[in-house]
Amino acid sequence: MAHGLVSIRAATPEDVPLIRCLIAELAEYERLADAAVATDAGLREHLFGPRPSAEVLIGEVEGEPAGFALFFHNFSTFVGKRGLYLEDLFVRPQYRGSGLGKHLMATLARIALQRDCGRFEWSVLDWNTDAIGFYRRIGAVGMDEWTVQRLEGDALRALAAYDEL
Repeated sequence: MAHGLVSIRAATPEDVPLIRCLIAELAEYERLADAAVATDAGLREHLFGPRPSAEVLIGEVEGEPAGFALFFHNFSTFVGKRGLYLEDLFVRPQYRGSGLGKHLMATLARIALQRDCGRFEWSVLDWNTDAIGFYRRIGAVGMDEWTVQRLEGDALRALAAYDEL
């Protein structure tokens, strides 16, 4: 479904409320609305403060905010180079099929090459077959032998306190 002119731009501090709104929409789509506790102040600090942790691209269709990609750098010890890690990609439902997702991914691929990254990686929920199909169509390969591991909340605090000196 064509929606007209697609454009991608780097987010600015003025976009923080929009970014938070898009994150909330993504969380709702992923059935994780209760987990989306990001605040404008926290996003402003971590995206645009003195030591930014991540970057954001805003995708627009005919000048309307239609989606976003939030990414940061990681490092591959095996490749010996930094990589580009896509934390979140979201296109609002009414803009799906417009080509925006592919434009966002292509922009990220160009950034990865311009910055001499050895990899461009992300995770996808295993039930999200539409997203998995999209990623396969653009050439992505699933890393099925790897599983994500996570520590948070009490488990994170307990490990941090282990053998504390």
